[in-house]
Amino acid sequence: MAASSSPSSSPSLENPNSNSNSKPTPPSLSPRPPLHFPTPSPRVQSISPYSRTIYSDRFIPSRIGSNFALFNLAPSPTTPSTPSSSSTPSETAKDDSGSGAYSALLRSVMFGQDSSGFSPGTPERDGRVLSSAGSSSSSPGTPSGNIFRFKAEIPRSTRRALFEEDSSFQSVSPSSAKGPRKVSRSPFKVLDAPALQDDFYLNLVDWSSHNVLAVGLGNCVYLWNACSSKVTKLCDLGVDDTVCSVGWAQRGTYLAVGTNLGKVQIWDASRCKRVRTMESHRLRVGALAWSSSLLSSGSRDKSILHHDIRAQDDYISKLTGHKSEVCGLKWSYDNRELASGGNDNRLLVWNGHSTSPVLKYSEHTAAVKAIAWSPHVHGLLASGGGTADRCIRFWNTSTDSVLSSVDTASQVCNLVWSKNVNELVSTHGYSQNQIIVWRYPTMSKLATLTGHTYRVLYLAISPDGQTIVTGAGDETLRFWNVFPSPKSQVTDSLNNIGGTSYVRSYIR
Repeated sequence: MAASSSPSSSPSLENPNSNSNSKPTPPSLSPRPPLHFPTPSPRVQSISPYSRTIYSDRFIPSRIGSNFALFNLAPSPTTPSTPSSSSTPSETAKDDSGSGAYSALLRSVMFGQDSSGFSPGTPERDGRVLSSAGSSSSSPGTPSGNIFRFKAEIPRSTRRALFEEDSSFQSVSPSSAKGPRKVSRSPFKVLDAPALQDDFYLNLVDWSSHNVLAVGLGNCVYLWNACSSKVTKLCDLGVDDTVCSVGWAQRGTYLAVGTNLGKVQIWDASRCKRVRTMESHRLRVGALAWSSSLLSSGSRDKSILHHDIRAQDDYISKLTGHKSEVCGLKWSYDNRELASGGNDNRLLVWNGHSTSPVLKYSEHTAAVKAIAWSPHVHGLLASGGGTADRCIRFWNTSTDSVLSSVDTASQVCNLVWSKNVNELVSTHGYSQNQIIVWRYPTMSKLATLTGHTYRVLYLAISPDGQTIVTGAGDETLRFWNVFPSPKSQVTDSLNNIGGTSYVRSYIR
């Protein structure tokens, strides 16, 4: 642990202060002992004036020049009562306003409004929150005041939850609670649809995953491209037949068309070419639903047929259970369950393997056309009844239970669930012809949309889940923005639909 020795006592080094006239000492004939230089310790410094300072391997930062007051990590060296001569009054007021607002909010929430004689202030015109005490030196809202301090025992009756809402919190909070979402009360686009039938049991409008709208008008099917607003005539059934239903495949460009003569046609919309025709029903086909390559059709002959478009046979299975016309048909999002509604006031649920229903619900007192599966909760099914029923009912098909019911005061024609938020839309007929946006599960009304002069019998939703299109016997199709975009999506659906203002045009 010895440090460097004095130069005069070193046996191996010449003395730098020796006389320059002195003769050098002749070398000795005897062998010289080896030189030994002791290694200094990293933690010990020599006390010799000729040795240099040796630092250790630990870095100890110096925080003398740091300004902690800039980051509110520590109070400034000077107290608020005696501000520094270099600080201006505006800077002092700025620091007091920032820390004071936070201290006031935290103290008011945790200890009540009257804790330590402090009363939360109100925002002034300059944006600062001022203390009721009037003096920054005595106010606990100043930067030098302690945020947490010991208090006397608070009576049990005056204790509050940590985040309980009250007027004191509202007065200090910089912004109030977010209100309900705004929904435009008017359509941004209207299409005239001549010969759109006013028939409750038909389904003549559907929107594809490729953003193409299919509409059945009389004996023809028209396609309207939502990106380019281009209208294409897909098919014409002739004077002897009419279109009763249309349904897009979940992926691709195949469109199924149900006719009044009981035929089911498959069309490739990209080529405007018919792929095949299946003549299995005896009466009109008013409901269609796809599940991958499996197409289900419901008819006035009370039956439901499963068609596999890859198979040669017209249908692969037949479902019987309804006692009247099948007017509603929807597959669940996992393609495991099929819900059907009929003019017999019954709602039936089928699985993919049985030809008889696994669940039967008969609570509705009118025809069940409106059916919608929730994309958010597995097994959650919504259904709506006709004029004599007027109710939207919710079912849990996983537990075979009735969840709730809401009386809408008018005929329920259609239901569709938003895939972006836990909300749904219903369209209505007699007697108000309105469109209602509901928030589930509270079933509170977000908006009521009016504009159609006849029953709103047809409903479809855009592939991005933001826009709905409604059709009625007044021969118009109206486009509404009712749902928000998903959080991960930044595109605007208005740009994809061809306009942001009210536009009226013809679909043919």
